[in-house]
Amino acid sequence: MRLAWLQSRSAFAVDAAIAVAVYAASVVELYVGAPVEGPRALNLLALVGVCLPLALRRRAPLPAQATFAVSAVVMTAFLTALSELTVIFACLTLIPYGTGSREDGWRAWAGLVLAVGAIVAIDIIHGDTVAGDFLFPGFMTATPWFAGRIVRQRARLAAELHEQAVRAQERREEAAREAVGEERRRIAREMHDVVAHSVSVMVVQAGGARRILDADPDRALAAAGEIERAGREALGEMRRLLGVLRPEDEQGLALAPQPTLASLDSLVARAEEAGLPVTVAVEGTPRPLKLGLDLAAYRIVQEGLTNAIKHAGAAPTAVRVSWQADALVLEVADRGPGPAAGRRRAGDGGHGLVGMRERVRLYGGELETGAGPGGGFLVRAVLPLERKAVLA
Repeated sequence: MRLAWLQSRSAFAVDAAIAVAVYAASVVELYVGAPVEGPRALNLLALVGVCLPLALRRRAPLPAQATFAVSAVVMTAFLTALSELTVIFACLTLIPYGTGSREDGWRAWAGLVLAVGAIVAIDIIHGDTVAGDFLFPGFMTATPWFAGRIVRQRARLAAELHEQAVRAQERREEAAREAVGEERRRIAREMHDVVAHSVSVMVVQAGGARRILDADPDRALAAAGEIERAGREALGEMRRLLGVLRPEDEQGLALAPQPTLASLDSLVARAEEAGLPVTVAVEGTPRPLKLGLDLAAYRIVQEGLTNAIKHAGAAPTAVRVSWQADALVLEVADRGPGPAAGRRRAGDGGHGLVGMRERVRLYGGELETGAGPGGGFLVRAVLPLERKAVLA
């Protein structure tokens, strides 16, 4: 909006400068070369009415054309003939062009009639004219008007084509969104069918195996085999379906084993290779975790180190893993500039810390991020070893 306003102001300034320049040239010509008829002051005043429409040819095309036509005829009839001044050539070119390129319908045709009518009237008032005297001025006046109409039509066509292109792009985007939504629904249905069927089979087989374990161990063993087979099939189908959602360059990563806290040493080693000095302290006795909880703990430490690499530079960073009776406490503390220097905090747009908070919430834990007790930045997560119910 502001750009259009600035363009309008700039165009008006150019037109005003043209009007002033033409008026100044006409005054010089009126005083130097042209035969002056009537009071010179009235001629100067009439020239204002002739040149002023040049400044308004884009803002008010038809009124500008009418003002020029009336002023030109009056000046020629009662004062100096406008045909004696070269100012008429600039006016007969620019003003009709403005009417043709800016007006539509009857207003555009009215502009043409005013332009041609004014030049015909000037020739008639001037006297001693023949039919040929009307052809060249009329042609010279009508040509800019028709040029303006062509520009007007091309601009309108360009605007329509642009609008059509925008609408077509919107339709393509909408179709793409619908296709993505439909594909997601299809995959969701397939995953539901696969998981529901396979898990149902596994539950039934597991229940049957438990009941006959003592009475018929062979049948219980066969049921365990069926459970294993159903689980493998479900895992394979889920990997296939999830592979559709992954880019091709991530297909190999999808089959890689998920990292756990057992890989903490390699994670710290990669951070040190990136230039971050890290110390690790493990307190308590490590014990097995559920796969999801183990992965969440690894990702929390990983994101804490990534955050330190991005924002703490080469500041020393300490990782503490504390195995408590009912909880696993993870801390990543650096000695960098801290949140006061523009560090991202959870909830302010940092996607990594937001994802970390979601992981902690999923397992009923607590997450603290912010300035550390001794400065720098601290990430502290408490994960209950007995999962709590999470309310939406």
